[in-house]
Amino acid sequence: MTLRSVLAAMPDYAEDIRANLESVLGESVLNAQRLWGAVVAVALNGGQTGALAGLVAEAREQLSAQAWDAARAAGAVMAMNNVYYRAKHLLGAEEYLKAPARLRMRVVARPGVDKGDFELWCVAVSAVNGCEVCLELHERKARAAGAGVDAVHEMLRVAAVVHAAGVVLAAEEAHRTSCSHH
Repeated sequence: MTLRSVLAAMPDYAEDIRANLESVLGESVLNAQRLWGAVVAVALNGGQTGALAGLVAEAREQLSAQAWDAARAAGAVMAMNNVYYRAKHLLGAEEYLKAPARLRMRVVARPGVDKGDFELWCVAVSAVNGCEVCLELHERKARAAGAGVDAVHEMLRVAAVVHAAGVVLAAEEAHRTSCSHH
């Protein structure tokens, strides 16, 4: 399975998602590592690696072993961090805000790939998960590591479209499964 197979599987009601997916993955200003690492991080974080198997397989071919592992690590650690930090922020009480996380997240400091790439993947996942605190922090870190506004903006587009494609394809699979049981 490839990007082409994912595009072909997209139902007609999601033609905008299909067109946007083709655009953001086919005409990206991001380099291959940034682009395909984001696909992996967003798919893993959303539990959509099955629905997005074609994209994940293509990403695997595009990424080095180190980038593949780092992108998956970004999706995993941000799945945890976004819940924790978003909840602390939403509660807003000083006692929670001051409390140390005491959660292991060593990969954020030593991702094994370009720091700007890893931070951009964290931006993508944080955007999908709606964690304001993490989104702002990782955007600042990505910019400090040399990523420009255009790269951050493109990362947001990739995150939005890949997430939407995963939602659509997972829903279609669930619908097919429920219909086959009747």
